[in-house]
Amino acid sequence: MKIVDLKCAVIGKSPVVRIVTDEGISGFAQAETWKPYLKPHILAFREALIGEDPTLVERVMLKIRQRGGFKPWGSAVSVIETALWDLAGKAAGLPIHRLLGGKIRDRVRIYNGSVRFPFSGYRPEDYADDIRKMMASPEGFTIVKQPIGFHSPMKREVPDFYYGEPKASPFHGALDRGAVTEKGLRHLVDCVAAMKEVTGDRVGLALDCGPGWMLGDAIRLVRLLEPYNLLWVEDLLSGDYTPWVNAGLYRDLTNSTTTPIHTGEQIYLRQNFKELIETQAVRVVGPDPADVGGIAELKWIAEYADLHGITMAPHGTANGLLGLAALVQVSSTLPNNFIAFEYTTGDPEWWNDIVDGLPDPIVKDGFIQVPDRPGLGVEIVPERARRYLAEDDRGFFD
Repeated sequence: MKIVDLKCAVIGKSPVVRIVTDEGISGFAQAETWKPYLKPHILAFREALIGEDPTLVERVMLKIRQRGGFKPWGSAVSVIETALWDLAGKAAGLPIHRLLGGKIRDRVRIYNGSVRFPFSGYRPEDYADDIRKMMASPEGFTIVKQPIGFHSPMKREVPDFYYGEPKASPFHGALDRGAVTEKGLRHLVDCVAAMKEVTGDRVGLALDCGPGWMLGDAIRLVRLLEPYNLLWVEDLLSGDYTPWVNAGLYRDLTNSTTTPIHTGEQIYLRQNFKELIETQAVRVVGPDPADVGGIAELKWIAEYADLHGITMAPHGTANGLLGLAALVQVSSTLPNNFIAFEYTTGDPEWWNDIVDGLPDPIVKDGFIQVPDRPGLGVEIVPERARRYLAEDDRGFFD
């Protein structure tokens, strides 16, 4: 089997890869909905892939892996890797999890990162109301993650939250940073207290806080949060498009508190997790398969983290339905340091009409069943998807 073409179309807002072979089998994968600009970057790898055997995934990846980088530029490599696994699974007639060593769980736990509701404000009672809505959602979430602080409009909407001034940015994931006021710190803690009043010990609560915090403020915050038994506090110092790791600072933060510290969604490749893991700079790592280099890369990081007593909660909020399928496949194979992965939905909603193979409902009691169909276990239906192709992508399914 040989690769004869690499195609990329932006379907809705998501770059979708199709790897075409001389035996009529294609592999598909989806990048984050926030990254339509990746299409030319993905297609730049076309000539390197032509003629390769797509079932030799690692051999193909050795040709292109060094051309990626921290989020967002590792995404082009990552989405190709996932499409290769989809293709290899279809060629073998096996689900991807069988090729990765086999599933150890028949269903995988998810945490809510994408089912969101409009906020009426950023007061404690508003956060409590939002948590009630999440807990009432039909997915039956057992874990929810709440954006707060620098990872939310709170930095703009709460007067004098911090000493800096938020800047407008044309890009998703703008990095606002600065020293937090005492008022801002107390306000955030009050919001967490209000959310915990709602969740009690029935639903786990995690926070997505940044990046943007100064180390001293971050230490004060996580110490104040200790009574609330949070599952983790995420990306206080770096993350979400920051192209560095800051393992030393994270180690100082982790060693200052019993609140679990989490990071990793922006990091590309296992090498850039090495210091975080080996020095136990965090308690939880959360690589995104659509940014870290693919699903096999994520599995390696999970196993290495497990050796060092670090838990695993993969990121994935904007990875779409093909990305959801990839997360289900790889998460089913991860060691028992796995907590849950971040649930992602069809965006726009019509994605649910063009993908077959997902269970109905997708999530039941906070879990997703692991399919045993070949490859990712899901398929884009060309007859339904063609209407959403732009003019220059009309030949994507041909």
